Amino acid sequence: MLNKKHGASLVIAVAVAVAGTSYAVVARQAPPEPMSFFVTSVGLGDGANLGGLAGADAHCQTLAASAGRGDSTWRAYLSTQGPNAVNARDRIGSGPWYASGGRRRVAMDVASLHGDTLELAQLGNALGKVISMTEKGDRVNGVGDSPNQHDILTGSQTNGRAYTDGMDHTCNNWTGNGTGSAQLGHSDKQGGNNGSWNSSHPSRGCGHADLVATGGAGLFYCFATN
Repeated sequence: MLNKKHGASLVIAVAVAVAGTSYAVVARQAPPEPMSFFVTSVGLGDGANLGGLAGADAHCQTLAASAGRGDSTWRAYLSTQGPNAVNARDRIGSGPWYASGGRRRVAMDVASLHGDTLELAQLGNALGKVISMTEKGDRVNGVGDSPNQHDILTGSQTNGRAYTDGMDHTCNNWTGNGTGSAQLGHSDKQGGNNGSWNSSHPSRGCGHADLVATGGAGLFYCFATN
């Protein structure tokens, strides 16, 4: 049996050991990465009319700057259609990308983000309600929330490329706010046809009310390219 003196010494020794272990863990923890991905906290207020890719990119840049990340170049994850079609996956840099807070990696690279191989598709990216945060670090309302705002403008197929079927999937290349349609992803990966983060279902139109009707608010993804 330990006497009080030996017992106290043991407690002190254990406390020192635990403290030393805790210190070692903290000392080895890497600093957070700068935010390089977010969902816009607000849309541009005119349905799917974003002022084209240039207007959408400018919105990403402005919101990033408001969060202290204006030093990077930001691009909207949007595809366009037609003779000069642009694939969303080709305009967002090479990764890796981190959500607000810097400790949650969205994906290592473009291939991982889109599941380009069977193995990568099975692993999936980290997007979902917890990771798909705004530039403010807030979660986007999803299935079960009121209002649901998980519909994200992308105009893209699941592989991140533009549609080539001749139908409108981009609300006239992000300049329309009336008739037409935009392909939408789900930020929480819940509901819809397949729960895809970037290609779940089309919108009912291009106006703000049309986007709200299916659970949206004219939001879109922004990625830092550098």
